[in-house]
Amino acid sequence: MPSLSPSFDARSVEWRRVTDPSVTAYRIDFEYSLLGYDLALGRLDMLLRYAPGRGHCRRHRHVASTLTLVLDGEQHLVELQPDGTAKAIARKAGDYALASPDALPHLECGGESGGTVLLSMTAPDGILFEYFDETMRNSWTLSITDYVAAWASGVPYGTAPQAA
Repeated sequence: MPSLSPSFDARSVEWRRVTDPSVTAYRIDFEYSLLGYDLALGRLDMLLRYAPGRGHCRRHRHVASTLTLVLDGEQHLVELQPDGTAKAIARKAGDYALASPDALPHLECGGESGGTVLLSMTAPDGILFEYFDETMRNSWTLSITDYVAAWASGVPYGTAPQAA
């Protein structure tokens, strides 16, 4: 089981920043760090750090069972409910959440001062996330294998596939 970082100390891990100015509905601005993974067991651990001023990650849903621990700052989610309404969720440093597989689609960001979270995901079929474009009409998935390959090649994970 590869472990890429011996520490959860946000000051000592390798961070990679993601921005996407083509998304105009919200500001994609976050950093991530791969801590470790086990392809055979379908597990991946990572840190996610939101930029101050409500930097978001891409709109997505967790396909994998996900443990979330807010290490610093805040994590805000707007979860899209099956009836079309939205549910706001706010977590502070020290808050813990466990989401079952096939979570609802959501938009996620840090608070005004940003935030850092630990995500530990278990995906027996290897699929971690399903991403959505701004219209919610087009989606694509990201597997553990895709994530690890993106990390190794320096390409941001979860990038929308290019049209052929």
